[in-house]
Amino acid sequence: MEINKQAYNAYVKEVTPTNPVWKNILRAFVTGGAICTIGQVFLNWLQSYGVEEKTAGAWNLLALILASIVLTGLNVYPKIVKWGGAGALVPITGFANSVVAPAIEYKAEGQVFGIGCKIFTIAGPVILYGILASWVLGVIYWIGKMVGVL
Repeated sequence: MEINKQAYNAYVKEVTPTNPVWKNILRAFVTGGAICTIGQVFLNWLQSYGVEEKTAGAWNLLALILASIVLTGLNVYPKIVKWGGAGALVPITGFANSVVAPAIEYKAEGQVFGIGCKIFTIAGPVILYGILASWVLGVIYWIGKMVGVL
């Protein structure tokens, strides 16, 4: 039995791909930083024309989401994700990509059974658990206010 475990462990070590962790961290940092820098430059540009901060922030989000959607449609954003990993997936641009990519992939199956059924396959759980978590935290906050802790 011990020989089989050793052989199995050797096999697993042989076939398991190694990941350059520090290289991936650096790439994610550079990618996420670039996306945030682009967003900040656009935000500052809008504000330099006298757009109110909240309004500029909303337009900035819309512009980043639109850019992500267009780049996903042109098959550029998936290449950015492949290179930058979490740095491209964590910002709002990654969420937009996760909604649009299945819609593009399944558009051949039609509006209802293709796009309609598949559009939230990746983003759906994020939305579901985001709403659930905010509801639970809201109830905790409400109870804390009622008890006088908060």
